[in-house]
Amino acid sequence: MSEGCETVQRVGIMQGRLVPPEPGRFQSFPRTRWRDEFPFAAAAGLDAIEWIYDQFGADVNPIASDAGIAQMHALVRQSGVAVVSLCADFFMDRPIVHATGDTLADLRARLYWLIERCRRAGIGRMVIPFVDASRIETAEHESTVLVLLRDVLPVAERSGVEIHLETALGPQDFARFLVRLPHPMLKVNYDAGNSAALGYRAAEELAAYGERIGSVHIKDRVLGAGTVPLGSGSADLPELFAGLAQAGYRGDYVLQAARGAAGDELALAKRNVGFVRESVERAAAAPALR
Repeated sequence: MSEGCETVQRVGIMQGRLVPPEPGRFQSFPRTRWRDEFPFAAAAGLDAIEWIYDQFGADVNPIASDAGIAQMHALVRQSGVAVVSLCADFFMDRPIVHATGDTLADLRARLYWLIERCRRAGIGRMVIPFVDASRIETAEHESTVLVLLRDVLPVAERSGVEIHLETALGPQDFARFLVRLPHPMLKVNYDAGNSAALGYRAAEELAAYGERIGSVHIKDRVLGAGTVPLGSGSADLPELFAGLAQAGYRGDYVLQAARGAAGDELALAKRNVGFVRESVERAAAAPALR
């Protein structure tokens, strides 16, 4: 879906953050209110929504049918808000790293199918999370992921869908992993909050693999703990924005910030959009001042 605001750097938001969460879930496909988020995103000054495909919403997710994709396209045209990325939380619900045999074959087939659905929807990148229950922790996990990605990347290339990896690996371990997969369609999704919670420094991560970063999730977390409002946790966001500017990053920023009170989603999104745009502008201007 290429429609939407054309800016130097788009600011998007994770799907589900513009309406109250589904009962008992912090992040999930908003089964009944996904249509409402398009006008809300436009009102918040957002350029894009990062779509969620998870097990919870799989049976009603419009990306699964051509009629559903047509509805998505219509809402994009009406709102001016693009859908350019998809977060494949399905693979958090069914972790690739723990799969073998027929289960792994099923997940590979689901990934092929989802790439094709993204192609039909005009979605240019898919974020696959390898964090929490799906994190890469052993050599066997790493081997499973490498083999799968080597199979998948040619399919992704033919479809024009980049694969972005969000992992819990430390800077040097992630850099070594990426060296084994030099494919141009494979990039990094940098999650500011997750890195902060794990005690990683943005400067060290950018030095290790900054040239492979293709998308950024903006959130803040406390070291070893959960998500908190932007600027109140352990993430050194000024360092991150400055480092990305110096590295010449021109990709999207996707808000995945802490939720506020139910009903305050739009006002919170507006504040967070302002925070990101001001941070990007400040970081871009800083080198000229030195």
